[in-house]
Amino acid sequence: MFVDEANIVIQSGKGGNGCVSFRREKYIPNGGPDGGDGGKGGDVVFVAVHDVNTLSDFRSRKMFKAENGRDGGGNRCSGRKGEDLIIKVPVGTIIREAESNLVIVDMAKLGQREVILNGGKGGKGNQHYATSTMQIPQYAQKGQEGKSLTVKLELKVLADVGLLGYPNAGKSTFLSRVSNAKPKIASYPFTTLSPQLGVVELSYGKTLVIADIPGLIDGAAEGVGLGHEFLKHLERTRVLIHLVDTAGTDGRDPIEDIENINRELALYSDQLATLPQVIGANKMDLPDSEIFYEELKSYCEEKGYPLFPISAATGEGVKQLLNQVVQIRDTLEPEPVVFEREFFVENSSPEEEGDGIHVDQIAPHTFVISGVPVDKMLGYTNLESEKGFDFFQKFMRDRGVIERLEAMGVEEGDTVQVGDIAFEFYH
Repeated sequence: MFVDEANIVIQSGKGGNGCVSFRREKYIPNGGPDGGDGGKGGDVVFVAVHDVNTLSDFRSRKMFKAENGRDGGGNRCSGRKGEDLIIKVPVGTIIREAESNLVIVDMAKLGQREVILNGGKGGKGNQHYATSTMQIPQYAQKGQEGKSLTVKLELKVLADVGLLGYPNAGKSTFLSRVSNAKPKIASYPFTTLSPQLGVVELSYGKTLVIADIPGLIDGAAEGVGLGHEFLKHLERTRVLIHLVDTAGTDGRDPIEDIENINRELALYSDQLATLPQVIGANKMDLPDSEIFYEELKSYCEEKGYPLFPISAATGEGVKQLLNQVVQIRDTLEPEPVVFEREFFVENSSPEEEGDGIHVDQIAPHTFVISGVPVDKMLGYTNLESEKGFDFFQKFMRDRGVIERLEAMGVEEGDTVQVGDIAFEFYH
């Protein structure tokens, strides 16, 4: 079964906890802290591949979770990083945030690799918290939680050319003749339920990727039948081949068919309505086709559509039609339509939400200040300079850290550790 939409829940791995441990060796009775850091949790990574062409694997499995990082150990041993979760999707898959339907990333290129959720950071072991006044720290940092997100996967096929036409217009026969695709061919009034992709290799080195879009019915743009599911596959194409049954074998009027399908395109998207079209007057090898063709020719001249009399069954006129499509394609932008990012995943852990700064009391008269904003501040601040130290104190006041320490009962002379540096607290 062809599936081109699926909702799944993804979750990155939790970071491993830091370890509380002390060096214990013969003849060294009072060894210092040697607790190792926890390992980082695994990331959730999407990769665009060519050997998967449907989202059917996501129908039965809805939860995808990366591995947690391992806890740190003694003797300064760091925990192992959690394995990243690699999720393979077909080229052309758009990943959206499920609730808002906004685009997170468009997997439009073969081999494209995108980290959607970062794993939680591993916690620091107690080796980082030893100070002159706290030589046996009984505190280690917990690993950060992973992040969870519900995403919608939506496949829009990548093709230069969209092949349009009512059922029995001869699209499957046309695609099988010009490309390596092997669609089922039969005379029945029902449409195939999945887009068929075919690569056309022309004698002068040019190639075309053609998508046979399943036959549309009236009301498709309003979602009647599977209208929306089919129409969206045209959004990346740059040229449309519109096949009509010129012989009227099912009692259909080829001009009316063109009008109906173009109406559905316009109702669904203004962009689709403006795509260049080449009309293939198919089944010219059958009786009575000349009667319909003359009227169709006048119509196309009036509308400005290039018209080619063809027979998908015999191959008559097909090469000329493809040459015209290549010429049109080559005058347009070479890159396929790529949907721009609209939603930016917040990859901080729940522990980092808010101001992102943690204030912990790890022992009597000993406090630890940690968090991503603190680490960043220490990275660009020279605490040995008067100006840098003034900036550091202002940062702590502006972020409410001093106020939080006072609320926790800090006293003058208490030890406050920020990163790897220990300070004595004074008002």
